[in-house]
Amino acid sequence: MTPPDAAHPDPVHPDAVNYDDLDPAALRHPDSLKWTAFPEGTLPLWVADMDYPVAPPILRALRARLESGLGYPQLAGDPRLVRALQARLAGNGLTDLPEKGFKFLPGVVPGLYAAVNALSAPGEAVITMTPVYHPFHLAITDLGRVVAAAPLQAGAERDEIDWNAMELAAAQGARLMMLCHPHNPSGRVWDAAELRLLREFALRHDLFVISDELHADLRYTDAPFESFAADPAVRDRTVTVTGPCKAFNTAGLGIGVLVGHSPELVTRVMAPATGLMGHPSALSITMWLAALEEGGPWLEDTVAYLRGNRDFLVEFVREHLPWAHVFSPEATYLAWIDLRAHPRADDIQKVLLDEAELAVHNGPVFAPEALKPQYQGFVRVNFATSRALLAGGLERLAAALNPEVRTGEE
Repeated sequence: MTPPDAAHPDPVHPDAVNYDDLDPAALRHPDSLKWTAFPEGTLPLWVADMDYPVAPPILRALRARLESGLGYPQLAGDPRLVRALQARLAGNGLTDLPEKGFKFLPGVVPGLYAAVNALSAPGEAVITMTPVYHPFHLAITDLGRVVAAAPLQAGAERDEIDWNAMELAAAQGARLMMLCHPHNPSGRVWDAAELRLLREFALRHDLFVISDELHADLRYTDAPFESFAADPAVRDRTVTVTGPCKAFNTAGLGIGVLVGHSPELVTRVMAPATGLMGHPSALSITMWLAALEEGGPWLEDTVAYLRGNRDFLVEFVREHLPWAHVFSPEATYLAWIDLRAHPRADDIQKVLLDEAELAVHNGPVFAPEALKPQYQGFVRVNFATSRALLAGGLERLAAALNPEVRTGEE
């Protein structure tokens, strides 16, 4: 399938980049986990970072920060960054966040672990929907808790919450729900009706909630993003974690934030981790502030290009892989592809890696041990690359798994 000619947005501002102009040899530098974890020749469409250049305003800000010295940053939270985040998060419905409701982290994942540690007890159940970004279920099991899983169910056009499964999970005595919004790996953005029901669920079962909203800026839906804690009814029981690394492609500069309208709840979550958790670096603070203040045009271009990649991937799968199924992601740059109908689904990851030289994330990664067999045959594909590299990866996938293609080559 030939990529369309108009594959990148028009350069409407000085910092516009050409998303099609990606050189695999340059991407495979020794500092890149994504491009060096597998043998040379393997196309990596797995771990969640983008192949695109970092936004020029961020690079300018980092250079300026280096020239002004690298002493300790504002360890309690740079007030400029707090103000910028208050303004940005207010657009998601998190209005009136107090300054004392911000705790900066070296990344979002430590916030997930801190919430499980502080808001549940060893041996207790913690609710989360599966499949889910693996640090969710790992935070639960690593800390001696039990995963109360509520598997998503396939609807007509998207994955949906199974409310019966949610009630069964709550019946296990959970006090904490871990929400992924937008959801990784399904790409769902929970809509207003689902959020209303989720809030009612949390109130009915007297649950604390940690909402991971890391992918909120990578949406393809027209509606504004609504945070779980946008409703004042759940603010006193909710903490939200987010960061810039997905939207602005800065995973190597670790930083995140845990926010809440209740400073007491934020302190309860973070106090047990005092001395056990590092703080963000000076450069990560500079990066995030520059992203919020000047990165908007770059992000808009990037989301437009990703939307084209998403549509290209979904069309390719539906046209060329009749034994595969994929829903169009509403957010993220990750596609959750169901290959269970293929006769080689039981070793799909090995097939793709060995025969197609294509690295993708294996479905069972996104489920706790007891549920891993349920997701064998799924793969998560990262489409945040050039249209040409994405097309090449999908063609490798089709050639390896499509019996007709294999027979023709033989």
